[in-house]
Amino acid sequence: MQKVTLPERPNWRETAEEVGFTFADMHGEPYWDESSAYQFSLAEVENDIEDPSTELHAMCREAVEHILSSDALIARMGIPEAYHDLVADSWRRNEPEIYGRFDLAYDGNGPAKLLEYNADTPTSLYESASFQWQWLEDQLAAGVLPGGADQFNGIHEALIERFRGLFDPNTDLHFTAIGGNTEDYATVEAMGWAAREAGMGAHYTDLEKIGVTKDGQFVDDQDRIIGTLFKLYPWEDLLREDYARHIAGSGALFLEPAWKALVSNKGLLPVLWQMFEGHPNLLPAFFADDVADALVAGQKPVPAVAASFDRAADAIRAGHVVKPLFSREGASISIVENGDVTETSPNNDYDDHPKIVQALATLPDFDGFHPIIGSWVVGGTCVGMGLREDRARITQDLSRFKPHFIID
Repeated sequence: MQKVTLPERPNWRETAEEVGFTFADMHGEPYWDESSAYQFSLAEVENDIEDPSTELHAMCREAVEHILSSDALIARMGIPEAYHDLVADSWRRNEPEIYGRFDLAYDGNGPAKLLEYNADTPTSLYESASFQWQWLEDQLAAGVLPGGADQFNGIHEALIERFRGLFDPNTDLHFTAIGGNTEDYATVEAMGWAAREAGMGAHYTDLEKIGVTKDGQFVDDQDRIIGTLFKLYPWEDLLREDYARHIAGSGALFLEPAWKALVSNKGLLPVLWQMFEGHPNLLPAFFADDVADALVAGQKPVPAVAASFDRAADAIRAGHVVKPLFSREGASISIVENGDVTETSPNNDYDDHPKIVQALATLPDFDGFHPIIGSWVVGGTCVGMGLREDRARITQDLSRFKPHFIID
């Protein structure tokens, strides 16, 4: 893995504007940045990113089964009690998942480490699946990249096959996000594009324009009944709104399904560590309430995790990250090293949520930027990746998206 300076494509901003990638620059800062790119070997991608991500996904599904076996653990994941059955039923009915994105720390040496799983509403889909691929083709054609350079990117094709495998031809699917958010709309449109190529009918409506009939069915802004709804809106917010009481009786299939609330949740990290302690792609992680006394006052953790904590205590005390159960774009995350807070997000929107602690992963430093890898899973298989980098160690909404290529 290395970072390589490359000439930018002439007029790439005009191209981005033409295809609707209107957030390539945000707030006067570049979001899409092709002044350099990350280079990988095929072995790095296949052995360190692709295969481990597919394995992590299978482990997450095992974690769902484990969480649902304990009412106390479901509650600990921040799921409102009124919707425990909704979440559990969606799993027992085997409601299908479409996609997710693991965020991994990786420097080309040693196993990638799981930072979190964006299992419910991952964004950056369009730039990962499409604009990044266009960059590869353009740079190959221009001779900037040598012939034979490739990219780990089968995301769009995998989405098409996923829709084709789940639904009959001409099935009407609905897609929704909060109106007026261009980044969210790009992700939803990328998903709708794949559905249309799979032979589905894809209808978009703003989330706030969805209504409920007297019979309890959801309808779009043209009063069409919604049978299947892809929603780019997190379950943790949805389950706290009045509309949530209509979900169970609506007859609508939700994508992603309600059980994804259990894995798009930082509480997944300590659950995975308790189930698979020592796995090479996991970092030690604990619910903060279980180990707070041990970390702050030098006392004992709760008995249930005492032995596990003792084995990880040196690593956790040397450096750990405090994360809320629910958080977006790095909000309310802080880094603690040797007892001192050394870095914290300027966004504290999620400060009131319960927290977990996770051992600090050392991020690589390329020219003062710290990249993280987003590995995309469609169905149950890792099918591509994208990278974002930031000068801070906490990746945020304005972190830059960097293209990648593979050369052996």
